[in-house]
Order: sequence, then structure tokens, then C-alpha cells
Amino acid sequence: MFKLKENGTNVSTEVVAGITTFFAMAYIIVVNPGILSAAGMEWGAVFLATIISAIIGTLIMGLVANVPYAQAPGMGLNAFFVYTVCFGLGFTWQQALSMVFICGLFNILITVTKIRKQIIKSIPHGLQNAIAGGIGIFIAYIGFLNVDFIGFTDVSVLEATPDGYPTLVNAVPTLAKLNQPGFWVFLIGLVLTVILLILKVRGAILIGIIATSLVGIPMGVTTMAESVSFSDSLAALPTTFGAIFTSEGIVSLFTDLTKLPLVLITIFSFSLSDTFDTIGTFIGTGRRAGIFSEEDEKTMEESTGFKSKMDKALFADATATSIGAIFGTSNTTTYVESAAGIAAGGRTGLTSVVVAICFAISAFLSAFVSIVPSQATAPALIIVGVMMMASFKEINWTELDEAIPAFFAGVFMAFCYSISYGIAAGFIFYCIVKIFKKQAKEIHPILWIATGLFILNFVLLALI
Repeated sequence: MFKLKENGTNVSTEVVAGITTFFAMAYIIVVNPGILSAAGMEWGAVFLATIISAIIGTLIMGLVANVPYAQAPGMGLNAFFVYTVCFGLGFTWQQALSMVFICGLFNILITVTKIRKQIIKSIPHGLQNAIAGGIGIFIAYIGFLNVDFIGFTDVSVLEATPDGYPTLVNAVPTLAKLNQPGFWVFLIGLVLTVILLILKVRGAILIGIIATSLVGIPMGVTTMAESVSFSDSLAALPTTFGAIFTSEGIVSLFTDLTKLPLVLITIFSFSLSDTFDTIGTFIGTGRRAGIFSEEDEKTMEESTGFKSKMDKALFADATATSIGAIFGTSNTTTYVESAAGIAAGGRTGLTSVVVAICFAISAFLSAFVSIVPSQATAPALIIVGVMMMASFKEINWTELDEAIPAFFAGVFMAFCYSISYGIAAGFIFYCIVKIFKKQAKEIHPILWIATGLFILNFVLLALI
């Protein structure tokens, strides 16, 4: 079913890859409800909605597309959901979920009509390599931030912005304090993982995660976390499940026509970020690992239906957002942490199925799943980042017209903590370079449209 031999893998490799991906992204199980509950949603309900949406989305990815990608509610998009849509714009969480649902339907539409596929084809190879390398920087940066390896020193005071929210002024990045136990657990795990990889030990990344977790026990870093029981979460689920179909959901979005432009702008912002996060992840991880081969891309270009892996993967990702909104969570998206499992050898949908099984088990064993500290998974993310940065070597850095867009696409992902913003920066500078070199005709029409939409999105976000 998964064509393991054809993809140069086997069952044990896929299982190890699936477990590796799961532990690299398991933080979302407790982080997502922690963020969304700030908008008034039940913690236990969002906890289960997060797991259910991850299971369904990841199973579709594995069983339909046969690719080793996992899905779950996206970081960044959940913060946008709470702090911008609910707190900033004044929408209720039911209305915000409704907008996420409509965003999912829109993504399905542009996937079925092959618009998302055409976007991928329009991106120049230099930018594609920059996106791949940029995701490497981004995922390594996530690893460093997760363990507070990079801190921010407050050299001034907290000041209030015009909208009343406090903001840190003149924060300067700095190295973490060396007297923290978590710092040393992380360093031990990083060195151990590097050694295992250099020695070509099979399952090195997963072994590193497990060993680092064990090292953290006597140092007080690996501890049993408090969590809501499964029965409590199940009892709370009806508060969010199907909330978008009540009078407080989709219907309420269109009762006040004066707010309609704002609703459409918000849905547009959700969709743009979701679409390009996914495209960036597929380009950055799939092509280098051979998951989306040249033959598959040719099939994608010539086919009229969903015959290629890329077609099916894009469709699987598009459907997951609407499904997640029905259960009660923000945009479900393809996780860049899937790169950890791909680095461990995952090449087929069996990896995704294993991830989905792990998520199902975690619903009953949340306290045990959350015992794995970020100090144990951060080394895996950093090492994967190192591997992915190899794509930078394909860029001609001596030619500024190629190097400048590549640089901005690569570094802005980490600077802005967003894959889509990094892609936006790369697109904008690519267009600027081509225009002033009098080569505007070389810019694909879809790239023009995408760049224009990014600029429009930035303008609208500034206005709202």
C-alpha cells in the first residue's frame, strides 16, 4: 500500500521516523489549548480538538497522498486567531473559528482548481532552494528558542502602545544563562545527537530525544506535567464541536454588513499564511529528500486529476483546516517539524500513520507525552536545520540578482517567525531585481499576483 521498496525504505525506518516527528511536534498538544483558551475556549475541548484534527489531517496525508507529513494546528496562526482576530478586532472565538472554516473551504477551492499547484510551478529554482535553506534556519531557530538558548535582555522598560497592549522596547538578543539545568540538558542532548549522527547510528535522532529526556530526570528538567484527564476533555468537547454552525458562528459573520469587509480581509490573511506555509514546507523538505521527484512534478503538470503526490498532499492539507475548525481549533497545517522524521528516513505515508497513532495514544496519556521536555526535542530540530541548509549551496551567491531575493527569503523566516513572510520577502525582492534589470517579462504572472497579494495583506494588517 505504501510502496516501501519503491521509496527505498522499510517498516522499521518508517516507524522510527513517525515517532521522531511526533515527539518533535508533540508540544502542540498542550501549547495550542493554552493559547486558544485565552480567547474563552474550554482548555479540555481545545486539547481534544487539537489531537482529533491532527489525527484526521495526518491520516489523510498518509493514506491519500502517501507522503511522510504530519498536520496539526499551526503555531503563529493560533496566536493570530487569539490576539489579532479575537482581542484586536473584537470577534468572538465562534466567529474566528467560522472564518477558519471558510478559509479551509477557500483553500480546497484553489487546490481543486490547481491554483496552488501553479503557484509552486511559478517559483524560480533559486528561490525554491532559498526557501528550503531558509526553513533550515527557521526550524533550527525554533529549537534554540524552545530551550531559551537565545534570550532577550530588556534594556529599557515596558511601554504601552496606543491600543493599550504593553510592548518591550529595545530588547537585545543574548546567550542564555549557563547556570540553568535545562541549558546543560540541551547541550548534552545536542552533542549526543551529533555524535550518533556522525557515527551513522540508525535512529540517531529518536535515540537522542529519548536519551536526553532520561538525562533530564535527575536534573529536574524532565518532570510529570499536570494535564486535564481524558474524561474531562471529552465532557468539554461539545462546547467547541460544531460551534461554527450555531447562531454565534458562520451566520453571525454576515448579520452586520458593515463588518463584512473586515471579515473578508481576515479570511484572506488566514488563507495567505496557511497556503504559503504549506507550499514552503513541501518545497523545502520534499524535493531535497526526493519525496516529490521530478517525475512526480511532471505528472502534476500533465495530469487533469489528482494523480501526483503533490496534488494529493495539497488536497490533504486543504481539507484539514476546515475539519479542525469543525472540532474547535485554529488552522490545521502541514508541520515543518515533519522534517525531523524525513531526516530519520521517513519517505511514505506509513510515517504519517505512525504519527497519527501516536496522537491518538496521547489523548489518554497526555501527562506521559508531555514529559518529553523541549530540551530533548530541540537538538533534533537544530540538526534537521543543519541538514536542510545544504540547499543554499545550489544558489549562485556571486550574482546579486539571485543572491538578494534568496537572502531575504532565507533569513526572514526566522526573523519574522513565519515561513509565509519569508516567502513574501523573497518574492518582493525578486520582482524588484527583475524590474530594475529590465527583465520583468521573466516574472511569472502568478508570481506577480502572489507578490501583490502579500503587499496588500501587509497594508491591510497595518490598517486593522
